[in-house]
Amino acid sequence: MLNFLIVNPIARLSLLALIFAVVIILVVTFGRLSSRRIETRQNIQEIAGGGVKRRESLQDKRTNAWADLAERIERAGLSLSDTKGDVLRDRLMAAGYTSPSAPKVFTLSRFVLVIALPLLYLVFQRMTAAEQSSGELYVYGSLLALAGLYLPNLIVSAKADRRREAVTNGFPDCLDLMLVCVEAGLGLEAAMDRVGREMVHSHPLIANMLLEVTLQLRAGARREDALRRMGERSGVTEIKSFATLLIQSDKLGTSVADTLRVYSAEMREKRRLRAEEKAHRLPVIISIPLVVNMLPTMIGVLMMPGIVRIVRELIPAMGGG
Repeated sequence: MLNFLIVNPIARLSLLALIFAVVIILVVTFGRLSSRRIETRQNIQEIAGGGVKRRESLQDKRTNAWADLAERIERAGLSLSDTKGDVLRDRLMAAGYTSPSAPKVFTLSRFVLVIALPLLYLVFQRMTAAEQSSGELYVYGSLLALAGLYLPNLIVSAKADRRREAVTNGFPDCLDLMLVCVEAGLGLEAAMDRVGREMVHSHPLIANMLLEVTLQLRAGARREDALRRMGERSGVTEIKSFATLLIQSDKLGTSVADTLRVYSAEMREKRRLRAEEKAHRLPVIISIPLVVNMLPTMIGVLMMPGIVRIVRELIPAMGGG
């Protein structure tokens, strides 16, 4: 076995890759367990202290290192600014990347992947000692470069869709709590602050938006500007409609409680319709694997007795046996 691993480069590379994967899995598992324990301890301390602290997310900590690297690269003379900076910034904000350096980090990641993926393929090809022509290397390298160019876009789009779905599904609960607070006598700003602090653990995305609006209002921003900015930063149609509704209600002088009650009922109805749509779509989705996997088996089981009878009786009779 050792001689085989020493002689065969593919087996040696596979063993090294397996050992590397096992080590990575163990490190990631240990890190997750440690982070969960630390997070649980921090939550207990926050509950014991009677307040909710705004903690820096893990995403921001990871982005800081990339932001520093992007700044150093720009200082060296390589510009990372995009020609469609406003559109890119809106997409990244919809995905949850609100840092000012997020567009530069995004451009840097695309640049790194375009170069790194073909180089990794060349290194792997040299280590396996597989013979390939220059045309094949060029084609595979070009495909990997295209994958590295569009992979960050796919990741950002997928994260924006998941974030939009989470906000849309949790927003009716936020409206119900806000309606209770307003009917209890709180103002709109106090109600948003209270709901934001209550929903930190259940719906953190919505809580962050509400707390950010509250801080802007306390800093002296106009209510209309703060609400419109919340709708634009969220990238969700329901949040934009909610902000517009509150602005119109404030201008016309109508009851905020009635506005929240009507819009909350609409949001709950839309959420129910989305759940029914998914439930009605489930049989169609299930029918595809059923047809692909079970139909050939059923046809084989039903036709096998006839095939056996044909082979045993009909074919010898036709041959004169």
